[in-house]
Amino acid sequence: MAFRFRTFLAACVVSQFAAGAAMAQETTLKLGHLANEQNAWHKAAVKFGEELSTLTDGRIAVEVYPNESLGKEIDLINGMQLGTVDMTITGESLQNWAPMAALLAVPYAYASTEHMDEIASGDIGDQIKAQIVEKAQIRPIAYFARGPRNLTSNRAIPSPDQLESLKMRVPNVPLFVDVWKALGAAPTPMAFSEVFTSLQNGTIGAQENPLALIRSANFNEVQSHVNLTQHVRSWIYLTIAESTWQNLSPEDQASVLEAAKRAQAFERGLLEASLAEDRAYLEDKGMTFVEVDGAAYAAAAKDAVLANVNDEVKPIVEDLFNSQK
Repeated sequence: MAFRFRTFLAACVVSQFAAGAAMAQETTLKLGHLANEQNAWHKAAVKFGEELSTLTDGRIAVEVYPNESLGKEIDLINGMQLGTVDMTITGESLQNWAPMAALLAVPYAYASTEHMDEIASGDIGDQIKAQIVEKAQIRPIAYFARGPRNLTSNRAIPSPDQLESLKMRVPNVPLFVDVWKALGAAPTPMAFSEVFTSLQNGTIGAQENPLALIRSANFNEVQSHVNLTQHVRSWIYLTIAESTWQNLSPEDQASVLEAAKRAQAFERGLLEASLAEDRAYLEDKGMTFVEVDGAAYAAAAKDAVLANVNDEVKPIVEDLFNSQK
């Protein structure tokens, strides 16, 4: 009889432990993105999961899927709208649904990182997020800054009038093509995989990208100068599906926002460190960094930028340009 009672007590303890474990993790959020494990976005996504688990006593877990392992960016957005994916990191691709998302990456719209932060976290940023929620059924909960894009070449180009029809690679984006034409270059759309060889054999003489990509692609082996044009400052959102968001309690929504806030601050620290490290690395490899006349570049680009943005955001972009004078 005593044995049966001890067995019963043991079974109760096991049952209670199992129930406690089940209660400990009530929700698992799937977060897919395109970056690799070394990227600051991925590290910030992992940080978000850790912070959310802490804030909810383990009730909400986050599974992070890098390298497009859960799907490509547009597929993830569609999955969030269908309710099969909970979260992703995405940016101006959202303009396919919400036109104001184009403001996330407009050439020369932001004079500095501080200016960009002011816009992203202010009234305009609130309008962008509200439209994304309404039109795309996806809710931005934090934003990550991206390293500014700079022009590499084999000579210093401190002002746009010194571009002199320089043949350069640009992404196959009409806005980028038209802006560099307006600046005086001869832009050539080209797959990124072809850029190194094209620079090496002289098919093109320049390209533009953030420092991290200039470094990882070893462009220092085929380019001597980094012209600090910083022509595109941009940000990207950490987002959650609106259907997932609405299924959370107000308390858990508050925890999600707090975890996202901490992840945003964490990512910014990583970005600032990487910008300094990438510059030091490239300088050590022999690249010369050139300060440019940013106002001259912006002035020369303005008309082409305005001609390529949609009517809904054009007045905002024009105000952004004018505010920098």
